[in-house]
Amino acid sequence: MRIGERNAMSALGRLPLLLLLATAAQAMATTPMSEPPGPVAAALAQAGVPESSVGIYVHDLANNLPVVTVGIDRSLNPASVIKLVTTFAALEILGPAYTWKTEAYLRGTLTGDRLNGDLVLKGYGDPKLTLENFWLFVRDLRNRGVREITGDLVLDRSFFAIDDHDPAQFDNEPTRPYNVGADALLLNFKSFRLRFVPDEEKRAVAVYSEPVLPQVMVVNNLYLAPGFCDVWPDKPARDGNTLTFFGTFPSSCGEKSRSFSMLTPNEYMAAVFGQFWLQAGGSWSGRVREAEVPTNARLLSSWESAALAESIRDINKFSNNVMARNVFLTLGAQDGKPATLEKSDRAVSDWLARRGLSFPEMRIENGAGLSRTTRISARQLGELLIAAWNSPLMPEYVASLPLAAVDGTMRRRLNNSPVAGQAHVKTGYLDGVRAISGYVMDSRGRMLVVVFLINHPGARNAQAAVDALLEWVQEGSQADCCGRK
Repeated sequence: MRIGERNAMSALGRLPLLLLLATAAQAMATTPMSEPPGPVAAALAQAGVPESSVGIYVHDLANNLPVVTVGIDRSLNPASVIKLVTTFAALEILGPAYTWKTEAYLRGTLTGDRLNGDLVLKGYGDPKLTLENFWLFVRDLRNRGVREITGDLVLDRSFFAIDDHDPAQFDNEPTRPYNVGADALLLNFKSFRLRFVPDEEKRAVAVYSEPVLPQVMVVNNLYLAPGFCDVWPDKPARDGNTLTFFGTFPSSCGEKSRSFSMLTPNEYMAAVFGQFWLQAGGSWSGRVREAEVPTNARLLSSWESAALAESIRDINKFSNNVMARNVFLTLGAQDGKPATLEKSDRAVSDWLARRGLSFPEMRIENGAGLSRTTRISARQLGELLIAAWNSPLMPEYVASLPLAAVDGTMRRRLNNSPVAGQAHVKTGYLDGVRAISGYVMDSRGRMLVVVFLINHPGARNAQAAVDALLEWVQEGSQADCCGRK
């Protein structure tokens, strides 16, 4: 055998070994990190959060490859991040143009502009029947020829079949609007806003309520004083339906506002409808009661809500719990009325199955995340976001998420970071829980799915770890560490 032939045979003999080494190198290059990136690990240690209490999933959408997989199959509480499941399911089950109705019926006879009978309002779960929209609805009723109502205002909430809601049950904060329960005839999130307006000349602070609720009394013992705007004001004292504010209001705060919820749904509707009807030139002296629309009632008018695609922006950007609850229950109504939480849970499970997604660890209590029993894994959230990215409804979905340093719950975060304007992420926080989930565009123009769930008492101090992960992904470090191109 000639020397050249021996060399060729030798090279051929080494070829399988070279191929094996190349394959091994490629596998190593694309193996996801099984530990938190360095800056994240350091921030977790600083907060006293062990790796065993977190789930981190980062996925490169361009290459369809996982980048970081830490505790991704742990069943963890996602807090408000579970709204990502609720809103994506709603987009695909109901459609982005889905709207809710609120109907008005007359029960009795209309003689001239006098209704000898009851006005009946029936709700179908509109999550955003605001004061402005309700005022227009009331004006429309008045313009249709009704002025005097001799009977009652009857409220039909039967579209949702749910247990009575205790706003104090979750965290003993019954006046906080985030604790408002679902309602098929939800009006203005059943809340009122107090505006605090400082008056430098009088060294005083005026307090205005919108809407004005006769059943609620606000006692203002605030006085204006210099200082930093860190507390404005202290938590008010509550005695029944009376709120008492006391202490100092820092002048550096300027005008501020805070919302409360204190009345029952019927009390709230009675107060607001009564005012709006009177302002529209009408009269009504009856009472408010609940009942289904009588068979002999006739439809007078119907109000149509904004489209679902618009509503989910409020839900995700501002983490509106009661809106999410209403949307979640609406999903259950597609399997026959009335809607129940059990039907809604089944509707989401069936939808996931149709999509080929298996989420055995997932538990959804109310679709909003204000829950101690809701569970999902980082892997499942990641798979959901990947599916959403590949959905025709991706633009509507991604646009509903808070944009870092720009709006929603991310407006004041990462303002001086390269992440600003580069990440659409939903946030979540409860006592012992901190979470984010969404999409980050890195410095090389690639989009990545990012999920970070923390369940530990130290979660309160772990925001730096969450921000560190977002910054690590945005700067493109995942490409350098994990062989992505």
